[in-house]
Amino acid sequence: MKKILLIATGGTIASKPTKVGLVPSITSQEILEFVPSISDYCCVDAVQLMNIDSSNMSPEKWIMIANCVKENYDKYDGFVITHGTDTLAYSAAALSYLIQNSSKPVVMTGSQKSIYLQDTDARKNLKDSFIYACDDKACGVHIVFDSKVIVGTRARKTRTHSYNAFDSVDYPIVAVVFNDRVVYYIEESYKDEVVFYDRLNTNVNVVKLIPGMRPEIFEFIGSISDVLIIEGFGVGGLPSYDEERALLETVKKLESEGKIFVMSTSVPHEGSNIEVYQVGNEAKSNHNILETYNMTLESTVCKMMWITSQTSDIDEVERMYYSPIANDIVL
Repeated sequence: MKKILLIATGGTIASKPTKVGLVPSITSQEILEFVPSISDYCCVDAVQLMNIDSSNMSPEKWIMIANCVKENYDKYDGFVITHGTDTLAYSAAALSYLIQNSSKPVVMTGSQKSIYLQDTDARKNLKDSFIYACDDKACGVHIVFDSKVIVGTRARKTRTHSYNAFDSVDYPIVAVVFNDRVVYYIEESYKDEVVFYDRLNTNVNVVKLIPGMRPEIFEFIGSISDVLIIEGFGVGGLPSYDEERALLETVKKLESEGKIFVMSTSVPHEGSNIEVYQVGNEAKSNHNILETYNMTLESTVCKMMWITSQTSDIDEVERMYYSPIANDIVL
């Protein structure tokens, strides 16, 4: 029987009501007691790494989670991490860069309702996560939620209340857990040795463009960032007409100071292609702006944190950014 480690971090799945709202307070051992059938599939140990609302998740805590997996990697056949849903997609992306080429499954899950409630989705999500973690073909970092197995770099929370809270953005789901079995659509494997990282550069920020955005706002955020990800309109593009051209001048100024720019899109699906229109083509032709293509914003943020913790050379940053990791980008 396989050995799986449950790493509990808090979230709705572990929350109970208080006078000030839901607060994570259910322990890792108590979580397991709500789903006793898990012991039919594997031997389980549990560790309470933290017990926080996932709005309080941070890059420093991502490193703590990755280090916990690293410290226990040789002792267990897989890992299940319980986590709040609000930042789960960011955490799954971050762990995909901090834990690379893992032949063992690192499964993240949570719920829309606490595990102590009768009508919760927590017990099913937790059981499905352990079923997937015990499967011989399972590997790498994934989210298991509402029966779906989603690549960690492709997940996004798209619904605030529904049980099918997560979608796989511009990439197929890997598998579904159906009748206590894993049914695969895509089989994955990692041939290289697992590699762990323990550094992230937190000076990565996102600016969401709105019509008429003042360049001063753009300049301020850029001045305190090493990397500025611009969530633009449509397939991507910076305003370049009359007074809005000042945005491009601001980009030029910040580039001269060594800032790195990545163009993303506010549109959920099908990615960026900033050379389609004049406004994007002008920006890319005259500036060294990277673009996300079909990479999610969550993965772009975390990948840039990982890359720029290792190098600030723009050519090397570009090479690493466009090198696929855990199916994060398809070019």
